Amino acid sequence: MLRQTVSAPSRALRSTARLGTQRSIARPHQLHHSQTPLITSARTLAPRIRWYSSETEASKDKNAPESSQNGEEAGKTEPESPEVALKKQLEAKDAEIRDLKDRYLRSVADFRNLQDRTQRDMKQARDFAIQSFAKDLVDSVDNFDRALTMVPEEKLKAKEASEEQQSEHLKDLVNLYEGLKMTETILLQTLKKHGLERFDPDGEVFNPNEHEATFMTPMPDKEHNTVFHVQQKGFKLNGRVLRPAKVGVVKNK
Repeated sequence: MLRQTVSAPSRALRSTARLGTQRSIARPHQLHHSQTPLITSARTLAPRIRWYSSETEASKDKNAPESSQNGEEAGKTEPESPEVALKKQLEAKDAEIRDLKDRYLRSVADFRNLQDRTQRDMKQARDFAIQSFAKDLVDSVDNFDRALTMVPEEKLKAKEASEEQQSEHLKDLVNLYEGLKMTETILLQTLKKHGLERFDPDGEVFNPNEHEATFMTPMPDKEHNTVFHVQQKGFKLNGRVLRPAKVGVVKNK
């Protein structure tokens, strides 16, 4: 609030104005002579108005701490209760436990995968440890097969004839053939125990994963893409192709 104060010269101005009015009424003929001094005095005695604040310094000082206290109270936060602090600690511990459990499960899974992979590698190492040895051995088996195929079947049938009709050289040939055949059979059985097997694809459909086509020829009496001739038999080591069979394939298209 502002309060208006009027100084002493303003009161003097009002009294002078009343006096001048009385004189002008009493003496009309003197109005012309007294008009200028009255205006001059009115200007010189114009009231000086000053505005002052109605609030005192004490009221300002009283309001200032309240505003500062409100700001301080707004800046301050209420202290957490023990229950809230304990709840936050429990949540942090639960998150840590979940993280540790996840790491533990991942470690166990990795260890089991490592065990399975190690066992698989060890099994493959055992199964194919003789791979280089088997490759060298199959050539000897091939020589047995070639030796047996060199004897014609007509001469082998001489065994069925009477002993009187058989010549000595035919008996020796038949005995040699049977001996070689028995040796080959025992050798193949021994190799089979260690995972090495021989396969003959004669009459089968051509399989590029197991067969190697050395030549192809049209044959109307046979189906297309079938094996009609085996030049060299193949070998497998524990199901894996050690050496593909060399074959001739029918091509009618």
